[in-house]
Amino acid sequence: MDPVSLQLGTRNLHGWLVRLLSRNLEWLDAKVKLFLPNVDLGSEYQALDPTQRAILHLQKLHTQGPTTWKSFIQCVCMELDVPMDMEVLLMSMWGHEDGFPSLLEIGKESRSDSQLHPGPQAPSPQTQASHHSDTLRPDTDPQSAVHTQGASDWFSGAAQRGLKRTYQSCGSSPRRKQLRKQQQELPKRYLQLLRTSVQQRYGDRTPGLGQPLAFHQVYVPPILQWSRASAPFHTQEGATTGDPKAEDGTNVNIRDLFSTKASKGPRVTVLLGKAGMGKTTLAHWLCQKWADGELDRFQAVFLFEFRQLNLITGSLTLPQLLFDVHLRPEASPEAVFQHLKENAEGILLIFDGLDEILQPCSDKETADPEDPASALTLFSRLCRGTLLPGCWVMATSRPGKLPACLPTEAATVHMWGFDGPRVEEYVNHFFSDQLSREAALAELRVDRRLWSMCAVPALCQVACLCLHHLLPGRSPGQAAALLPSMTQNYVQMLLALDPRGVLQAEPLLGLGEVALSGLESGKVIFSTGDIPASTLAFGDALGLLTSFCVCTGPGHQDKGYAFSHLSLQEFFAALHLMTRPQVDREALSQHVTLHSRWVQRTKARLGLSDHLPTFLAGLASRACRSFLSLLAQREEEWVAARQEIVLQALKKLATRRLTGPKIVELCHCVGETQEPELASFMAHSLPQQLPFHNFLLTYADMASLTNILGHRDGPIHLDFEGCPLEPRCPETLAGCGQVENLSFKSRKCGDAFAEALSRSLPTMGSLKKLGLAGSKITARGISHLVQALPFCPQLEEVSFQDNQLKDKEVLNIVKVLSCLPRLQKLDLSRNNVSVSTLLSLTKVAVTCPTIRMLQVRETDLIFLLSPPTETAAELQGDPDLQGNANQRKEAQRRSLALRLQKCQLGVHDVEVLIAQLQEGPQLDEVDLSGNQLKDEGCQLMAEAAPQLHITKKLDLSDNGLSVAGVLSVLSVVSTCQTLAELHISLLHKTVVFTFAPELEEQEGIQKRATFPDSLTFQMPSEPSLRSPRIRLTHCALQAQHLELLCKALGGSCRLGHLDLSGNALGDEGVALLARLLPGLGSLQSLNLSENRLSLEGVFSLIQCFSTLRWLLHLEFSSASQHVILRGDKRGRDLLAPGSLPEFRAGARLGFGQHHVPRSFCLKECQLEPLSLSHLCKSLEKCPGPLEVQLSCEVLSDQSLETLLHHLPQLPQLSLLQLSQTQLPPRSPLLLADLFSLCPQVQKVDLRSLRHLTLHLRSSEEQEDRCCWRFTDCGLRQEHVEPLCCLLSKCEDLNQLDLSANLLGDDGLRCLLECLPKVPISGSLNLSCNSMSQESVLCLVEALPSCPRVREASVNLGSKQSFWIHFSQQEEAGKTLRLSECHFKPEHMPRLAASLNQALQLAELTLTWCFPGLEQLIVLLGLLTWPTGVLTLRVEEPWVGRAGVLKLLEVCAQASGNITEISISETQQQLCIQLEFPHQENPEAVALRLAHCDLGTHQNLLARQLMETCARLRQLSLSQVNLCDASSLLLQSLLLSLSELKNFRLTYSCVSSKGLAHLASGLSHCHLLEELDLSNNQLGDEGTKVLLGALEGKCRLKRLDLSHLPLGGSTLAVLTQGLGHMTLLQSLRLSRSNIDDVGCCHLSKALRAATSLEELSLSHNQIGNTGAQDLAAVLPGLPELRKIDLSANGIGPAGGARLAESLTLCRHLEELMLGCNALEDCTALGLAKGLPRHLRVLHLSSSHLSPEGVLSLGQALDGCPHVEEISLAENSLAGGVPRFHQGLPVLRQLDLVSCEIDNQAAKPLAASFVLCPALEKIMLSWNLLGDEAAAELARVLPQMGRLKRVDLEKNRITAYGAWLLVEGLAQGSGIQVIRLWNNPIPPDMAQHLQNQEPRLDFAFFDNQPQVIPRGT
Repeated sequence: MDPVSLQLGTRNLHGWLVRLLSRNLEWLDAKVKLFLPNVDLGSEYQALDPTQRAILHLQKLHTQGPTTWKSFIQCVCMELDVPMDMEVLLMSMWGHEDGFPSLLEIGKESRSDSQLHPGPQAPSPQTQASHHSDTLRPDTDPQSAVHTQGASDWFSGAAQRGLKRTYQSCGSSPRRKQLRKQQQELPKRYLQLLRTSVQQRYGDRTPGLGQPLAFHQVYVPPILQWSRASAPFHTQEGATTGDPKAEDGTNVNIRDLFSTKASKGPRVTVLLGKAGMGKTTLAHWLCQKWADGELDRFQAVFLFEFRQLNLITGSLTLPQLLFDVHLRPEASPEAVFQHLKENAEGILLIFDGLDEILQPCSDKETADPEDPASALTLFSRLCRGTLLPGCWVMATSRPGKLPACLPTEAATVHMWGFDGPRVEEYVNHFFSDQLSREAALAELRVDRRLWSMCAVPALCQVACLCLHHLLPGRSPGQAAALLPSMTQNYVQMLLALDPRGVLQAEPLLGLGEVALSGLESGKVIFSTGDIPASTLAFGDALGLLTSFCVCTGPGHQDKGYAFSHLSLQEFFAALHLMTRPQVDREALSQHVTLHSRWVQRTKARLGLSDHLPTFLAGLASRACRSFLSLLAQREEEWVAARQEIVLQALKKLATRRLTGPKIVELCHCVGETQEPELASFMAHSLPQQLPFHNFLLTYADMASLTNILGHRDGPIHLDFEGCPLEPRCPETLAGCGQVENLSFKSRKCGDAFAEALSRSLPTMGSLKKLGLAGSKITARGISHLVQALPFCPQLEEVSFQDNQLKDKEVLNIVKVLSCLPRLQKLDLSRNNVSVSTLLSLTKVAVTCPTIRMLQVRETDLIFLLSPPTETAAELQGDPDLQGNANQRKEAQRRSLALRLQKCQLGVHDVEVLIAQLQEGPQLDEVDLSGNQLKDEGCQLMAEAAPQLHITKKLDLSDNGLSVAGVLSVLSVVSTCQTLAELHISLLHKTVVFTFAPELEEQEGIQKRATFPDSLTFQMPSEPSLRSPRIRLTHCALQAQHLELLCKALGGSCRLGHLDLSGNALGDEGVALLARLLPGLGSLQSLNLSENRLSLEGVFSLIQCFSTLRWLLHLEFSSASQHVILRGDKRGRDLLAPGSLPEFRAGARLGFGQHHVPRSFCLKECQLEPLSLSHLCKSLEKCPGPLEVQLSCEVLSDQSLETLLHHLPQLPQLSLLQLSQTQLPPRSPLLLADLFSLCPQVQKVDLRSLRHLTLHLRSSEEQEDRCCWRFTDCGLRQEHVEPLCCLLSKCEDLNQLDLSANLLGDDGLRCLLECLPKVPISGSLNLSCNSMSQESVLCLVEALPSCPRVREASVNLGSKQSFWIHFSQQEEAGKTLRLSECHFKPEHMPRLAASLNQALQLAELTLTWCFPGLEQLIVLLGLLTWPTGVLTLRVEEPWVGRAGVLKLLEVCAQASGNITEISISETQQQLCIQLEFPHQENPEAVALRLAHCDLGTHQNLLARQLMETCARLRQLSLSQVNLCDASSLLLQSLLLSLSELKNFRLTYSCVSSKGLAHLASGLSHCHLLEELDLSNNQLGDEGTKVLLGALEGKCRLKRLDLSHLPLGGSTLAVLTQGLGHMTLLQSLRLSRSNIDDVGCCHLSKALRAATSLEELSLSHNQIGNTGAQDLAAVLPGLPELRKIDLSANGIGPAGGARLAESLTLCRHLEELMLGCNALEDCTALGLAKGLPRHLRVLHLSSSHLSPEGVLSLGQALDGCPHVEEISLAENSLAGGVPRFHQGLPVLRQLDLVSCEIDNQAAKPLAASFVLCPALEKIMLSWNLLGDEAAAELARVLPQMGRLKRVDLEKNRITAYGAWLLVEGLAQGSGIQVIRLWNNPIPPDMAQHLQNQEPRLDFAFFDNQPQVIPRGT
């Protein structure tokens, strides 16, 4: 159509449109309101005619722009009745944006034809980019321009607003048919136009400047490998699941990418590859192939790049995404889209760069999937199938976190780049002439690093470009030398691209600035304003930048620019950072960082700077220094400093503990630097164990890792688990001698991977452990590995588990065992192995001399090997060990363990196996459990067991054994001499034979046993045979089986333990068994539990006590059906099974023969009178002694009476126990009458009416006192009188315990009335009987009527106690202790009256009984005796608060004479002794008359005290604070005390004035015999004042001045006084600062003290000089009995002189010289003449050696008086005292920390036996072990008086502790054995303590509570 016709047609069309709309004004008004909601249609508008209103509306709609106009025209055609021809014209003219003429102004020029008829246009060469690889990304053509306002396009009509076209008629007019036909042709025409557009896009490729001709024509497909169908990519990188589609290393055909089996649902393929692998290239190549007709299965292919989709900020629909971003249809887009929906299975949508998305994927979906949304949301809907269901979607991405919108069934393909053949193919295509190809390939083959870089297609293209530029004019090898790193490849590429060959710094730096700003802001697409014009022109000219169209608004298009590849942008960013001075040191180092390729939960997308640190590292190399200097226009020194910053940052990173991905990236960086020192530093900084888990690794990654490892000296372990690995990765390990352990675990590894690995293995000389698990290796891959393994003789462990290997492959692998001399483990688990192959493997295990175990269980298959010693020596090159006969003999005596569990073995297989094993070595273990052997197979194995020489275990469990098979299997008991235990349980499917070595072998094993102290046992002269344990549990055995069973077992007289529990013998079977048991020999135990026994069956077993000598214990529990018959239960049964090592039968500790009683235990049974009668009659024939333990829920009166009446018929009975049994309330009365019925009863203990214990004595035993205990039995007042009446018949009643009953006050009163009739000689316990003060008063009142009461104590506190102790004769002096009675004032008269009647009372102690002083004053006033002496002790809190003055005032109120006063404020105690009747002292009367004129209170109190204390003989003040008033009162009192003989003031505080008062008072006490002033807080002056009172004390016998400063002049005062004390018997001056000079003066003063018996000078500093002075005096003290010179710094010289002197002290009894360095000379001196009467010898910490101690021991041996010896903290070792005669009265021996070991234990224990009176042995902190414990345990039963043994901090193990338990069990009175801090595990210690509570393992001393006196 010419322009004139076009213009005419446009005007006619406008007029026709106006006429149409004027007829439909109502519709038009509605549309205007819809499109123009803000337009006002007021009255003015209504006044216009229809034509004017239509024109006005059209003008307003037209002014809104092409989008609104397009939508309006669409509505007109769809909703109004428009003729077909007019509709075509409307849609063709105005149906899209280009057709937007100004129709409203007739006469305007029409638009150009290009605007009216847009069509597919070929893009210009300037806007095209190379489509080969990711290095130069193909641009998007103008037809694919991206709108920034996606919602405002022309397809916003019906599809967007939901409007439907209404047709006026439905006829089939020719016009309608023509329209329908046209609509059917539109999709076809659109698809043809789309294909034509793509063909034009990729059809024209011209090389750029400096590029070879083939540069744009080369495409070599990279390696593609199917992964498994992906899970949502939130999991770790590459962790995908599904079935593999192709073997690794094989090409995935392009058609295979779209051959998923999914018939329904989304068909999604994700292509994963690192940057530069060719993902974008492949996407464009697929488009090109489709356009060329090669992908004929697809009708349409749409390619989208997310880097451009990111520019769409609004929402859009899928039609908008397809037609706005891609080619738009000429007309009727809804028809085209409908066609695409109907043929979705032929539509392919490719989304490139999924990792580059910016907006997050929203999880919230709208109800309508066709609603507008973001581009990523539309992608998500396409993947999930909610949009365009059935279409094909392919996405490319770098590995990492991908959106969750990908479906779980999406297929994953890994892109691995180029292998060797592909590199050669690419080079052959790249270079046009043959010479250039050969030269380039030669350069690549020579340089291994350059060859490995070419594995990345992008780098391969760069390398080829550089070689194309460098090869001309250079000799071979020079070109490759210029390309040692990726960075330098890029540098050379810049030089190659510039046709002038001159480096242009300014534009390059400009590109660097643009690149860095883009990386920092996340921008990869730039506008024209982002890049300077000159820089843009430079980049465009060299092909460094690509350009493409971007639609930024209506009718306006701009160009967008991007670097040809992201890595190029990173390279230029690195150039900027290295060359710009504005980038400071800190900013530069911050960019040297490592990025983890693991999934980051907080990271929405992958970063854009993956290679930036690598390029920075590459630019830091020395080779780049001149290039950077030229580029930055700076000196090389400045560049070197910048490079050093990067190197130091990398070195710092190398010291950190990095994850696997970061280690790989750091290897790339360090390799780029080409710095050997840095590579060596990193290599040695790596940990020995290097794990790589769950991230993708390429050939280049592995090459960079092995490059770094090449600089390492030590071994390293590499572990790859879950990592997608490029198939040829193992090639990089070739020659890597540092790898010691290598493990791969990934389903990605297949035959190609195995083949590559097999080529590298022989070159890895240090490899010891190889693992290849969970792979897809087939026979082909295994064959390569099997061929390689013989070349790896150093391997120690190989694992091929979980590889789906078949029989042939497994056998091929096993054949290699002989070629691997050092192999220790071969793991072939989780493969497919048949039974026949399994038997072949067992034959290999039997014949191969190095195999020690074959373990097969279901999927497990493991060989364990022991390499021969000589083989290892040969490998090490040691000629001395080759041919050693002994080592070869040891190798021949190998043992084999065979475990074939759950392998479906049958009888025939067992026959084959037995034949193999009979020719094999010694077998440790054979485990055939879980197979199908049945009875026949089990019998075959059991019969073959003796010939197979199995040393440990044969397991035939879970093999379908029956009862008949059990009896046949038992034949092995009599034929196999090494059987230790046979356990068969049909219920639990258990059949286990346990063997022990032969006797000779066992003795050898015992010699090698690892016991701490080499225990030796007393073995019997004739070695006993082994006693096997037979356990036939839950085998459904019945009575009819017993004869056959016993016949099978009777052939073995060695049977030890027989367990028949869990069967169905019943009473009949048990009765039969009781008759058959004698034929089985001497058993050690018989278990008949769970056999449905009743009491009748038990009664038949009781008869066995008479017929079976070995039977000692019979236990039966009715409820749990527990039935046990056993011998002596002592010994190893105390510990849990398996806790201690087993020893040969007959090993004993050497104890004397102990008579073990027989015991019968009956629990949880109904004990009726008839049953009890039957039981007692059955027990009558049992030999004794006999212990019977019964337990039932309730025992009636009649049953108890029946039991008690039968006791006289059981003379052998020694113990009867009823536990956990509810006894009748009358039980106490029945038991009280038991003595008259059965005099053998010795002790009755009834507790809570649930526990009863009767101890009976035999006629041979000596009679002992009886004890009756009825505790917590509910006894009340009414029971007291009959109980006492019955107990009165027991003449030797010693103890009666009625505690925890309900007697109350009335019951006690009744008991006290009956008490004289009960012949108690020991104690009566009435504690916890709800008693009050009334009971206490009743007790006091009853004391006169109970002459045999010796002591009574009552405590009414929370722990109420009430004890009365008796004597056999009438007791003169009684003791009464009352605690927490809280007497009230009304109780005082009655208490005093009762006390006044108790004239035999000698001591009364009142503790917490009075609330204050007043009650005590009243009591003292009322207490009057006609004659006698009473000691009253008051312990109350107010005593400590009252003060001395107040307490003396209380004493003044006493009625009798006070002869003793003792006050202790700290102990809150006041003690006075009263003497009745009151008598006057004449001297006291005179003094009192002298004070009669003084009327003050102080003088009145003094007068009262003088009167009351006139006969005071002892005054003791301890821990008091004396005020001046108190001291003044004491002064007055002391003046009147003419009879005072003892004065004590200790641990008190006195003022100087008070001291003067006391000294003045004491100076008048001339009759003093004992003066104690020790431990007071006095200074020198105060001490001197007090010592002044010593003047004239000629009668003084005891003087204690310890802890007083006695130096200098103070000591002179003392020595002056000592000269007159001729009667002095005891002098104590400990810790008094006396030195050698003071000791010299003191010694001179002591010459006059010829009566001295005790001298204590401990903890002074007299030294050798003082000791020698003292030694000169000692012989002149004939009465000396005790001397203590401990801790005085005395050395050997002083010690020897003392020893010589002390031998002359014939009456010496106690000698204490500890904590002095006396050494052996002192001990030898003492040994020459020990005093005959010596009782105590303390020489602890005296530096004694074994020689001195031995001589001392010989001297002590036989001493009749020695009671205590302490030699602690001396180095005795083997010099412990050894006695031959013994010490008869020795009570305590202290040998703590003396280095005593096991060697000395035996003589020491023998010495203990010779000391029968020993009560305490202290052996803590020594070196004693189990042998010493054994010796102690042996002698414990012989030491009847021993109470305590301290063994803390020794080396005793659990075994030694168990030996001690055995020793205690022999009978011992020991209360505690301390074992803290010995090497005993806590659980074992607790177990031992539960068995024997007297063992104490605690840190604190938990000694048993003191038993009240009299019990």
